[in-house]
Amino acid sequence: MCKDEILAEIHRIREEHAKSFNYDLDAIFADLVRKQAASGRRVVSLQGKSGEEKLAKTNQS
Repeated sequence: MCKDEILAEIHRIREEHAKSFNYDLDAIFADLVRKQAASGRRVVSLQGKSGEEKLAKTNQS
């Protein structure tokens, strides 16, 4: 199997990032959330609507 250089780089960067937070998932997550907020980019939530919200929307139509 040939080595994918792009995937190897992504894994290296991810490993360095995790190591910088001593592999603490809460700290890693907090850092990613902070970076996302600082980016200024629009963030879309992929959370689905609850069944009641879907039903209410359907009944309004």
